[in-house]
Amino acid sequence: AMSQGYIGYHLQQGLLAELRAEGMPWHVATVVTQVRVDQDDPAFARPTKPIGGFCDEATARARMAAEPGLVMVEDAGRGWRRVVASPRPVEIVEADSILNLLDHEFIVIACGGGGVPVVGSEGVLTGVPAVIDKDFSSAALADAVGADYLFILTAVDKVSLAFGTPEQVDLDELDADTAERYAAEGQFGSGSMQPKVLAAVEYVRGGPGRRA
Repeated sequence: AMSQGYIGYHLQQGLLAELRAEGMPWHVATVVTQVRVDQDDPAFARPTKPIGGFCDEATARARMAAEPGLVMVEDAGRGWRRVVASPRPVEIVEADSILNLLDHEFIVIACGGGGVPVVGSEGVLTGVPAVIDKDFSSAALADAVGADYLFILTAVDKVSLAFGTPEQVDLDELDADTAERYAAEGQFGSGSMQPKVLAAVEYVRGGPGRRA
């Protein structure tokens, strides 16, 4: 929630300045976005997302002994970090607010960092320690606002097979079935391009005529 606020502020400032420089009348707003997840999501039983600072093994084990439920793991030789669950998004809680802003000529910045994970019903929501995958939240947001096209920006030009090897093949276009087959073969990397591809598939299959 803190990150959504302060990064959203900088994006608002930059976008608004650019809009005015181009003579465009639109407004810009950041919505601190809660994303409801299922408290019975299997991801809560196997936390995988590292968060927070690093510490040594002795400190990590002492913290886990003192705090039941806390899980810490060694992270790529850099030290020990806490890991939390990465559940799938179920609902964009502020969807109606976002739609209302869109209807009134606002460019809306929402679901930053995947959204603030909450559980419960609309009346009573409770935050939970988790990190929602940004790509799946983006697909859920695109679905909630009835978008025709979902764009996921990356640091590479194209989705590829055998990425980073002499056999690399860049893909210009994929249908959903082929994308899922490649994902099942492990072509995209579970922590890199695969969530983006699967989120795109999920969004495209959610309605007719959609593209990502």
